Amino acid sequence: MKRLEGQRILVTGAGSGIGAASALRLLDEGAAVVGADIAAHGLGTTRDRAQEAGSADRLTTFEMNVAEEKSVAEGVRRAVDTLGGLDSLVNAAGILRAAHTHQTSTEQWNQIIAVNLTGTFLVVREALPALLKNPRSTIVNFSSTSASFAHPYMAAYSASKGGVAAFTHALALEYASDGLRAVCVAPGSIKSGITDATGGYIPQDANWKLFARLLPILPTTEQSSGAGMADPSAVAGVIAMLVSEDGAFITGTEIRIDGGTHA
Repeated sequence: MKRLEGQRILVTGAGSGIGAASALRLLDEGAAVVGADIAAHGLGTTRDRAQEAGSADRLTTFEMNVAEEKSVAEGVRRAVDTLGGLDSLVNAAGILRAAHTHQTSTEQWNQIIAVNLTGTFLVVREALPALLKNPRSTIVNFSSTSASFAHPYMAAYSASKGGVAAFTHALALEYASDGLRAVCVAPGSIKSGITDATGGYIPQDANWKLFARLLPILPTTEQSSGAGMADPSAVAGVIAMLVSEDGAFITGTEIRIDGGTHA
C-alpha cells in the first residue's frame, strides 16, 4: 500500500536507528524524502539500504546539525527546494547521556537541551512556513517514555523530552486552524544508536535494580546495552500512519511505543 505517494517529507536523525527506519518506511510507502543527520557515514548507510529497496531515487541526504541555527536554516531551505515544498516533518534527531544529576555539568545539560529540545524547535520554526502553504500538514516530534516515567540517571534527557512534548501540544493548538497536525511519539525499549551507547554512559556505581522498572512486557527481538529491545521498524510504522490520512484525526497528543513497559 502506497499511502504516501506524492508526499514530501523531511526526516532528521535519518542516519541511524529510528530516524533511518522511518525514512526507509516513508520511502517504501511512496513518499519523497530528504534525510538529514550530522553523521555523513550513517546517511550513506541509509542511502545504501534505500538503494537495495529500490527507492533511492526518491531519497536525498545531506548533513545538518540541529543544534546549530545556521545549519538548520540552510538545511531546511535546501530540503524545501529539493522537494519543491514540504508536507510533513519528522524530528527524530536526538542524543542521550546519563549521569548522576549532582555530577551533571552545565555543559552536559546544555548539550542535551540544545540537540533534543532547541534542535526540535529550530527545525520546526524553519519548516513551518513551507508546511503552512499546504491545506494539511504534519509534524511528528520525538519525546520519550522518560518524559512521563522515571528513568534513573537521565534527568537532563528526561527534561529535554518533556519539553518536546509540551512544545508539541502548543504547536497543535496554535496551528490547528491552518490544517497542521502536531504529534509526539514516545519510544521506549527500541534499539537504536542511542540505546547502544547508553550502557557506556551509566555511572559505574549505578544501582541497576532501578532499571527493573524499564522492561517491556511484550517479547523483544533485539538487544541493546544488555536489555531486550524492539527493532526501530516498530516506531517507523507508527510514523508512517501519523503522516498519512490514517492519522488525520490525531493531533496534540503522545503515542507511547514501549512494548508495555509502562502499562
